[in-house]
Order: sequence, then structure tokens, then C-alpha cells
Amino acid sequence: MALPYRWQWRVEKWKTAMRGFFGGGEQQQPRPKICPACGALVGIKATRCHECGTSLRFSLVALSKGLSELIGGNAPVTTAMLVANILMFGLSLVRTMSLGGGGGLSILWGMGGEPLYRLGESFPWGIFYRHEWWRLVTAMFLHGGLIHIGFNMMVLMDVGPVVEEVYGSPRYFFLYVITGMSGFALSAVHGTPAVGASTALMGLIGLMIAITTKRGGMAMRELRSRLVSWVVSIFVIGFLMPGIDNWGHFGGLAAGFALGKLFADRQPMNATESRMAHALGWLAGAVVLASFVMMILHFRDPLPGRG
Repeated sequence: MALPYRWQWRVEKWKTAMRGFFGGGEQQQPRPKICPACGALVGIKATRCHECGTSLRFSLVALSKGLSELIGGNAPVTTAMLVANILMFGLSLVRTMSLGGGGGLSILWGMGGEPLYRLGESFPWGIFYRHEWWRLVTAMFLHGGLIHIGFNMMVLMDVGPVVEEVYGSPRYFFLYVITGMSGFALSAVHGTPAVGASTALMGLIGLMIAITTKRGGMAMRELRSRLVSWVVSIFVIGFLMPGIDNWGHFGGLAAGFALGKLFADRQPMNATESRMAHALGWLAGAVVLASFVMMILHFRDPLPGRG
């Protein structure tokens, strides 16, 4: 059966990228280049953009653009977050089953304990006494069951592409990570172990509410009303149902609203803004990568109370 058109296009992009990486492929006539930072047309042999000065051989902007094209789609960061959450849920499920858990209905919501702790649960004792700050990051990729991850991923795919289009992928990634960390930091202060993408998702909602306060018109007022109603419903459910981290939700929401007021609600408009946006995106990427490296290095540390 033939692949869908978009996947055919994506496979060809991957093939082209790999041929270029290994020096293969057919010889093509040299073509003028497009500066990834400002979009200016530059010469065939140019190594630096004559308009903004961005290096055409290597720059964070060019590297970001290449990764976005490799992932494909209009919301590459949202897609990457979806894949990362699913992969981490798979790892937590395998670990749970290897320890004899995950049977029956527990897979729907009751996953937790040692597997999530070792994979980076936001655990106050580990954060404040073992200084395992990386748990504030890894926790946003973990979930306590199929219902938990299913609901969060539906919200991610509903809200994420909208916010990513507004801010651009690099700044969106930075805002996603920062709001998620802020939510877990607040819940840790209040002594709540927690996992889930919902702290970052509430951050995205906070960003959208902030955007509606900076833009006029009936449509923005209606959107703000719907978002506020959604937030109220989430907190009501959190108060009625045990195991929901309302402190984390509030921390993510507040951070998102504050950052939404601070950041311009548009994509970068010039080379300077573009370089800054990509620097923030790569900073967030470095924090996420370092956090997972630390999780792996500390995976077999003694459990709390056992050494």
C-alpha cells in the first residue's frame, strides 16, 4: 500500500538530508541560498548573510530549521513533545510490568511508585534534599496511566499547535519547558509528588489568556471567557478528585500568564529577534537533555528511606 503523500514527502526529505550528510546524492547545480534568520537571498558562495551577518555554515537558526524540516508538519515541537511523552509512558509501563505491576485497571490511572520515581517523578524530598533539580523537567514527560496521558495528549494536540504558531517553534519550546518546571516547583514546595504534562499545558493556556488580554475585539473576549471557564472546570475537578496536582496546575498557569504578558505574541520579525528566539529554544533543549542524562545517571540510586 502506498504511503500517504505527506509521508512520501517526508521520506524524501529524510533521504535528501542523509545523502547530504554523508556526501552522497546526485550532483546538482549550485543555487542561491536563503538566510535562515532574515530570509534574505544570498550568493551561491556566500558564507555569511550580507543583511544580518548570520553564518550560513553553522548557526542555531539554521540548525533549528533543519530539525524542524526533518520532523515535518506545521507544529514540529508539539509533535516532538507528543512522541517524547508516549515513549516515556512506554518505558514507565515496561518498568512497572517488570516489577509485577500494571495489571488490570491499574494501567488506566494507578501507575506510580518506584518506576515513576526512578524515571524522574517530581519528588519534593529528592529535589530539596538530594538537589535533583532535573526532576522538575523529567516529570512533565511522565504519566500515571492511560487516562492521564490520553487526556493530556489530546489537550496538547488541541492547544499546542495554536501557541506554537503564535510564538514560533523555538520560543514555544522554551515557554513549554519553563511553565512546566514552574508548575512542578510550586507543587514541590507544597510537598506534592507529581507527574504529567498538565503543568506545561496549563502554562500554554495561561499564555493564551494573556494573549487575549493584549488583543481587542469580540473574538478575543469570547476566547478568554472559554479559556477561563476551562480553567475553572479543571480546578473544580482537581478539588473533587484525589491525586490531581492543583498546585502544579496553578504554578504552570501563573507562569504562562506572566510570560504571555512579557513576550510579544508574534513570531520573530527580524534577524536579532530570530537569533534570540532560537537561543532560548536551544537553551530549553539543553536543559531537557541534561535532565534526562541526570535521570539516567541516578536511575539506580537508593530509594528514599533505603540508604
